Amino acid sequence: MTRFGATILDAQGLRLTPDEIALFRAVRPFGFILFARNIDTPDQVRALCDDLREAAGHDALITIDQEGGRVQRLRPPHWRDWPAPLRFVQAAGAGAGKAIYLRYRLIAAELHALGIDSNCAPMVDVARDHTHEFLRDRCLGADPQTVAELGFAAAQGMLDGGVLPVLKHIPGHGRAVADSHFDLPRVDAPLAALEEQDFAPFRALRHLPMAMTAHIAFTAIDGLVPATLSAKVMGLVREQIGFENLIMTDDIAMKALQGDLATRSQAALAAGCDVVLHCNGTLAERAQTAEAAGAMADRAQARAQAALAQRRSPDDIDIPAALAQLEMLQQEAGAHG
Repeated sequence: MTRFGATILDAQGLRLTPDEIALFRAVRPFGFILFARNIDTPDQVRALCDDLREAAGHDALITIDQEGGRVQRLRPPHWRDWPAPLRFVQAAGAGAGKAIYLRYRLIAAELHALGIDSNCAPMVDVARDHTHEFLRDRCLGADPQTVAELGFAAAQGMLDGGVLPVLKHIPGHGRAVADSHFDLPRVDAPLAALEEQDFAPFRALRHLPMAMTAHIAFTAIDGLVPATLSAKVMGLVREQIGFENLIMTDDIAMKALQGDLATRSQAALAAGCDVVLHCNGTLAERAQTAEAAGAMADRAQARAQAALAQRRSPDDIDIPAALAQLEMLQQEAGAHG
């Protein structure tokens, strides 16, 4: 059995450099994440995915952020453009559940055709009036039950399309008033309110194969320690929310976290994360992260294997018919709006 490195890493460009190939061969990352800098044409993306898996020495997970709106790496002219999730849901009205399913089923078709077998979605953080603008329009709604239902529809669309969803940002990022790319958001809400509202969609979707952490501190649980690095928060995720599947960190290089990359990586794994996600760094920083993370622990390896085992061939889809159905839903919502 292949023992995976406890990392998900990125690449600098459209094809791998010799140094990147050497690094990936040495550390055998569990997976990779693609960004806009890795995207040009369909043939180029397929070739890059093949090269990544060959370098890792196994059928590595390849994921991407294809939410829609500001956060989508595949764009025209080769791929469809999607409005931000919250705006899309609002425009769909009563047909939002079916529309979200079709949206992510179509996204999955585009990803699967390229060799990308995961998407960092659905995001089931519950939106509020004060949610930071970097996050708010990426949410699916402001009601926990609605968010859970739409998150389920999105996840099912991806699974039916042969793409593994990544639930984010567990245990909930919606109360953040700071951008965790640059600062550590701190939430002072009481635990009862968090459990009833923020944690509820994650509890409802705890069956999904993978989740991504929130770089956010909950003072009711663990003072000022970010959830990604907090054994108390990760224990709550496992025991109270009941998410027993694979958990990856959000980007370990984000400025919400303190310390060097090695310290952060080791702290995240010690807290209970299974794999460290590292994005947008130099080759030396990727190597530092991979060395600090090392190989997956036994339990993490089992979760990783279980997640990969859920990859399957997509079901049949008539894409023109799906697009027509989606357009009809949007027209009906507009007529009733």
